Amino acid sequence: MSTRVDYYELLEVARDASGEEIKKSYRRLAVKFHPDKNPGDRAAEDKFKEIGHAYEVLSDEQKRAAYDRYGHAAFQNGGGGGGAGGFHDPMDVFREMFRGSGFEEFFGQGGPQRGNDLRYDLELTLEEAAAGVEKEIKYRRAAPCGTCGGSGAEPGTKRQTCPTCRGAGQVVASRGFFSVRQACPHCHGQGSLIAHPCQQCQGAGRVEETAKVKVRVPPGVDSSQKLRSSGGGEAGAPGAPAGDLYIFLHVREHELFQREGDDLHCTIPIKFTLASLGGPLDVPTLTGKAQLKIPPGTQSGAMLRLRGRGMPSLRGGEHGDQYVRVEIEVPKKLTAEQKLKLEDFGKACGDAEQPVSESFFEKAKKFFEM
Repeated sequence: MSTRVDYYELLEVARDASGEEIKKSYRRLAVKFHPDKNPGDRAAEDKFKEIGHAYEVLSDEQKRAAYDRYGHAAFQNGGGGGGAGGFHDPMDVFREMFRGSGFEEFFGQGGPQRGNDLRYDLELTLEEAAAGVEKEIKYRRAAPCGTCGGSGAEPGTKRQTCPTCRGAGQVVASRGFFSVRQACPHCHGQGSLIAHPCQQCQGAGRVEETAKVKVRVPPGVDSSQKLRSSGGGEAGAPGAPAGDLYIFLHVREHELFQREGDDLHCTIPIKFTLASLGGPLDVPTLTGKAQLKIPPGTQSGAMLRLRGRGMPSLRGGEHGDQYVRVEIEVPKKLTAEQKLKLEDFGKACGDAEQPVSESFFEKAKKFFEM
């Protein structure tokens, strides 16, 4: 992934764009370049990773501030890998500024380094988001070497105690009036050295692998929410914990329903006769059909509610509602018999003398009198 491309350009937003504008543009681009929509297209996959990393930075106020001030240098020591984009620490820019000064300890540079966190973008249907689902995902990551068990030493050999720090992993350095502890420059804080590196991993203690993780998505999730798989990230240095895997959720747009929080909205056409006379109507919901009562005299554009037929709440126990907007459907073709009956109906209603409703005519009368 190139870190030279401006993040604002990647997300196609201005530098003063609001958080909502950034989110909206990211969701549009994520759908466009998602690997599922571009199978086998490596360029689209790389673009998908780039915009995911850019959004991870610009959607966080602190990271965005660091990026606006220092640019890509704010994240130059971060890392990622495999099929998920890496997370980067804004404090890296300060670590770089103080590198070699003896103050690295103040910025978390002591001891074996924890593994990098990883990001995975998971797309869901609205039905899956409503019911909850278990998914198995695959991604690339750096994992402990199976040959040496992550130690970096050739099997049958042992790591040797570092002669500089004598196994402490830290040394005391004096800087003027200050005496501070810092990571041992010889063993990099591990307290030991490898005399005979593992041939499989060349002493790194880590190898690239395709990892599989089962993800339980709870009912009621929405886009921009994320799940965490503890220890699912990249392996750390020997003696340090692995990073975590963060699964960012993206709920696809539905062909019938629009979501607003826990409520669902849809538009359904109904016959003129049903709108006039009223009656029951079977309408679709995410869990099957439900019967909706159409009141007599329902007007086009009226909003009717089905209680509890929306999305489940993540807090549990409750569901949102489903709102049905009705549109009266006017027949385009009529038989001769239908025309006669409709004309009789119009005469009975006085439509021939006053085709426009009286309420509208009263409101508009003053314009005709001018």
